[in-house]
Amino acid sequence: CIFLLLLFLGHCYFFTCQLFEYHFINEQKTWKEAQAYCRINHTDLATVSNMTDMKRLLKNSTSTNNQNRAWIGLYNQTGDRTWHWSLPGLEMNKTEIKWNDGEPNDDPHPENCGFIKRNQTHNDILCGDISCREPGPFICYNETEQNDKRLHVITVWKKWLEAQHYCREHHTDLVSGQNQINDELNKKLSKDQWYAIGLFRDTWGWSDGSSFSFRHWNQAFTDDDTETCAMTLLNQDGTWDSDDCNKRNPFFCYDDKVILINENKTWVEALYYCREKYHDLVSITNLDEQRWIKEKAKKANSPYVWLGMRYTCSLGFWFWVNDEVITYENWAAGRKTEHCFMSGAMDSGGQHQWVSKQETEKFNFICSKC
Repeated sequence: CIFLLLLFLGHCYFFTCQLFEYHFINEQKTWKEAQAYCRINHTDLATVSNMTDMKRLLKNSTSTNNQNRAWIGLYNQTGDRTWHWSLPGLEMNKTEIKWNDGEPNDDPHPENCGFIKRNQTHNDILCGDISCREPGPFICYNETEQNDKRLHVITVWKKWLEAQHYCREHHTDLVSGQNQINDELNKKLSKDQWYAIGLFRDTWGWSDGSSFSFRHWNQAFTDDDTETCAMTLLNQDGTWDSDDCNKRNPFFCYDDKVILINENKTWVEALYYCREKYHDLVSITNLDEQRWIKEKAKKANSPYVWLGMRYTCSLGFWFWVNDEVITYENWAAGRKTEHCFMSGAMDSGGQHQWVSKQETEKFNFICSKC
């Protein structure tokens, strides 16, 4: 058993593998030309999933020759608007939103931001849509605090983007998700007053097809139908604006260091496949990596995807085969089974949590390239 453990480990690491890398290309191209360049020479135009990514992207910029803006992979797809939560990584479940009667209604013009208000009749909280340019009070969420102290009602009136910037600067984000809109919050709300929350809808999407809802628009941003490609403003803390896609700007590409293999194999077969053709089965060491990997898992054609995790029954613990320390876990409730011949997988649907599966079952899998 010890021999098998050493065999599965197989690799020693003296650096942390980033799941993707950004590259600043200081060449003047239209958005479409930049997209083609990135897909030929890298993976795609840059996708940004949270503020951590944004800071990494800015570190790769070389803002010289008065280049203050650069294309990223976000573009306006037009068509139906999609609701999102402002807090990065929080999946939208349309059925969980408790809309007030007649909401959302786009009355009298398109209303793409969300608010909540106390329902006096049933003593609960209901949602509605409102113009993002309509100023009002709002509610911030702080993930570093405990229980009801996480919620902060801000009575200074701001437009939605201004409120989002305020919450991200002073707390974590605008309050997002039905779990945060709870009874404790109800006690903090004034009668007959609406409050902006981290609910918004838009028609923007990423060039690589990922569904990340993170947006970092400049406070002066207006969703202009004639400006349908996004850029980061390097001289304004990297906040985003939109522009005519035919204008020429430098741009950011990214290299993806993980790949989904749409073939069904046992865990051991998947392990050897990754080590032969790439580097190893993927490991997940933090929440940001979990969010990146689940985007891959969504495209699987099997109910689960294998990860580089295995249980050793002789020593009684789970381990990553690339020798990473398990510092982050995302097991589904009751699915961490500690038996012999069990390996770790991610649910390709639902909440994309981890489950233990018999190593002889066959699923798609995700390889890392470093």
